[in-house]
Amino acid sequence: MLAVRNTRFTLCILLIVFISFLFFAGSDHHLALPLPFSDRTLREKLMIEEYHYNKMLEGRAKLIEKWGPTPNKVDPFPSHGEFYTIWDFFLPSFNCPHRLERVGVMGDGGKWVCGLERIVHKKKCVMYSFGINGESSFEADIMKAVPSCEVYGYDFSVNSFGPEIEEDSELKLRSHFFPFALGPKDAHSPVDDPKMYTLRSLLEGNGHDFIDVLKIDIEGNEYDSFETFIDSFDGEPLPIGQLQIEIHVFKDQPWNDFAKVLKWWEKLEAAGLRPFYSESNLVYTNLIRGARPELIEYSFINIRGDHELVSSRPRRYSVGH
Repeated sequence: MLAVRNTRFTLCILLIVFISFLFFAGSDHHLALPLPFSDRTLREKLMIEEYHYNKMLEGRAKLIEKWGPTPNKVDPFPSHGEFYTIWDFFLPSFNCPHRLERVGVMGDGGKWVCGLERIVHKKKCVMYSFGINGESSFEADIMKAVPSCEVYGYDFSVNSFGPEIEEDSELKLRSHFFPFALGPKDAHSPVDDPKMYTLRSLLEGNGHDFIDVLKIDIEGNEYDSFETFIDSFDGEPLPIGQLQIEIHVFKDQPWNDFAKVLKWWEKLEAAGLRPFYSESNLVYTNLIRGARPELIEYSFINIRGDHELVSSRPRRYSVGH
């Protein structure tokens, strides 16, 4: 009996060691596990999530009616005892159908991503990052997790990626930095400073047909820039897998307007983007005491098109005119 117990104990220890090995082996690089869903199962999960998301939209309409009763009457940050802020109207109610994880440094700079394990298998992964500001832990950790991923970074206020990429020779080889601004129009003649490009123009200029991970943090310029990108596809699926974006509603700025933000947000929803996570920028509110919660990070999955997050057999895209 003692021998049997010792054998069981030994087997348990070996099993724990094996599981621990799998866990820690994936700490720097995600394990290339088989895709967990068939297309049918994945479609069913997405349909269920879409049903619940639409239920949330009904709740949004009721909340607007309560505090409006029309969008133009809703105060983004009321100060007369009302129990809401603008962010209560835009809930991340669409659950990521894959693994959800925070990538990058803990604190300001990290982002929530959906299904990173789905693109580990890709022969070519593309990430675009707008707004570097000297910190690149998010981009670096994406590149470490997906060995085929190359990152294209844009920021006219700095001269390079952060040290997380610049001081890693292997990652630096897969990175491409440009001191350009993202905007709603192209303006990059010799006299333009900073030089501005639309996202569609950058895609075509780089010869890319799809962006697996798109990060945008450009201090309030996200609205017009991304709206132009959506409009350029005229209702066709956007060639992106997911979007990590910081949204800004600064006081005394044009976008400090609930109706405008709602219209912009609904354009994202119509394009197939569904928010699966949000994280208020509490570092900002802590640094600037008395500031409103004007900054918030959202992560979106693109449920339209045919890519790794919504299909096990994705097709190629074309973004040419």
